[in-house]
Amino acid sequence: MKLIIIDFDGTLGDTRQLIVETMQQTIQELKLAPRTDEQCASMIGLPLKQAFTDLIPMTNEMGDKCVDTYRRIFFANNAAYSIPTFPHVIETLQELSSKGYTMTLASSRIRKSLVDFVHSMHLEDTFTYILGADDVTHAKPHPEPVLRTLEAFHCPPEEALVVGDTIYDIEMGRRAGAHTCGVTYGNGTRQELQDAKADFLIDDFQEILTIL
Repeated sequence: MKLIIIDFDGTLGDTRQLIVETMQQTIQELKLAPRTDEQCASMIGLPLKQAFTDLIPMTNEMGDKCVDTYRRIFFANNAAYSIPTFPHVIETLQELSSKGYTMTLASSRIRKSLVDFVHSMHLEDTFTYILGADDVTHAKPHPEPVLRTLEAFHCPPEEALVVGDTIYDIEMGRRAGAHTCGVTYGNGTRQELQDAKADFLIDDFQEILTIL
């Protein structure tokens, strides 16, 4: 394998608290039916509008209003947060880069937010290709983000590894014909990742070095 396609939320960045708090504030502001933190967290990994419409029955128009409200609150909240990376992420990415692996990002968050996080973590030289949800017609779990990345690097799917923390990442990779690796420390459980038929499971990001 030579190309690694990596998710951001729950895989590299520990953004769960920020996302869940912003979802709860959006629900409260729009006076929607309450949901638990666990229910909100279970939506992480989906495109933003779908996260809300799957979480709470609502009209298409309300789904759009949730997106606008969430993004406004998110950028205000984000200014107060220092988003940490999970253990061993930075040094492992640096080692992978030194070994000649090509690393890209495929995320369900919008590109601007994703790029802002990458710069804040000083990872802009690590990733040679970034796809946000607004860069594709069909976001994960559709295989489009992986297929577009493979095409950009003229890489056959059997030489690519998709790394993520949710079933949506694993399904996206499998549908594109790539190898898949689930991380167990993020928003998905080990059982969910196993049920999604991830090729590999790792408990620490540095373990990716042992499967390449």
